[in-house]
Amino acid sequence: MDESKSVWGLLLAAGRGTRFGGPKHDVEMDGIPIWRQSERALLDGGVDHLIVVGDFDGAVPGGDRRRDSVASGLAAISNHVGFVLVHDAARPLVTADLVRSVIDRLLVGDVAGVVPAVPVRDTLKRVSGDIVVETVDRSELVAVQTPQGFDLEMLRSAHAQVATDATDDASMVEAIGGVIAIVDGDPANLKVTYPEDLAVAEALRSGRHG
Repeated sequence: MDESKSVWGLLLAAGRGTRFGGPKHDVEMDGIPIWRQSERALLDGGVDHLIVVGDFDGAVPGGDRRRDSVASGLAAISNHVGFVLVHDAARPLVTADLVRSVIDRLLVGDVAGVVPAVPVRDTLKRVSGDIVVETVDRSELVAVQTPQGFDLEMLRSAHAQVATDATDDASMVEAIGGVIAIVDGDPANLKVTYPEDLAVAEALRSGRHG
């Protein structure tokens, strides 16, 4: 395979899981750790090689911040690889179809990155303290998910140039002028942040396979 056309994946399973009450990588759904659920979808969706970043045996060690864990994973990727997908292991309901959609758009080659996005359903308010300042027009707003796909060289450049922290890699690539495209996300592709999120994820998974 031409490595310049290959797509590697970084599966982020590091972090202390403070809001969850502890590390999440060993939390199970249907008897399978949630990071394994994501691993299966990424590989079935077309990722050629997967690197798991986490603080457990067999994984590349993570860092204190999300961006540190991504940087650790990026350092483990061959310089000849063309593209990389970054996915949060705490999104165990990601589907192979969604992964494939991100990859297909990324391989067109006309943008620096691709993110899955869903419409914002709730009315949004800008506030100051407990006072509403204005209602935000949501027609041009979306909520983004992972996996997020990037030109590998562009993502490495973003991590090298952007000093501030960021909640996702796309915002770092945007900060250095990279163009980001969107594909349709999946409303069920939720992130397990709090313990109650796991119950919701399990219900959604049960309904999907029921």
